[in-house]
Amino acid sequence: MILYFSGTGNSHYTAQAIQKITNDELVSMNELIKKGIKVSLCSQEPFVFVTPTYGWRIPKVVEAFIQNTDFKGNSHVYFILTCGTETHNAVHYARKLCNKKKFDFMGFSTVIMPENYIAMFEVPDKVQAASIIKKALPQILAIGERIKQHQFLHVEKVTIYSRVISRFINPLFYITSVSAKGFYVTNACVGCKKCVDLCPLNNIKMEGNKPSWSGNCTHCMACICACPKEAIEYKNKSKGKPRYYNTGYLQS
Repeated sequence: MILYFSGTGNSHYTAQAIQKITNDELVSMNELIKKGIKVSLCSQEPFVFVTPTYGWRIPKVVEAFIQNTDFKGNSHVYFILTCGTETHNAVHYARKLCNKKKFDFMGFSTVIMPENYIAMFEVPDKVQAASIIKKALPQILAIGERIKQHQFLHVEKVTIYSRVISRFINPLFYITSVSAKGFYVTNACVGCKKCVDLCPLNNIKMEGNKPSWSGNCTHCMACICACPKEAIEYKNKSKGKPRYYNTGYLQS
């Protein structure tokens, strides 16, 4: 079973591409988290978690979902994290989570995909994004083949610098950066409610036919990047930047 969490589509794309190789069941953690109910999942094949990297660790919302979910059947677990540049020591926290859940850790892979954190970084245009995805695809398919054969995914050695980044920057990232307060909507909004539908934490409500953000935000960037009118902004960070949204793995 392949479980993915995705804000702007990178992890969804990666999970779909892996699924084309393994033929495993594909499950959206976004949808399960949005329902807000505890679930029990059973798979005779290994569980494969595909997720973005938030502050150089697994997103807290994903970690909480895994901790609160009952997993039955196969105890083998793979982690594939998408990112713009680096996952640093995220593997340590994946292992730690496996120990808590009594999973058998089968490896961890980092997949470089187009940067999507428009609230902080520069985002590639469509041509640049397509080039990055094209470069990543052979690696993703190779990961799928190893998972299909139940082979271990090689884990690269982590430097002291990377350990420091994941340990100390991650909590600072959540304290200083992860908030919905900076989101606002412009007059370009047509009230289509796509942002409401996509928000995995049900943090967006419509008020006067315009979206309004509450306090429970994970900064997945789904709302701002998927808006068909580019009517959502974040503080002064997103103005003039291209929106990146990956619509999925479409190859046959």
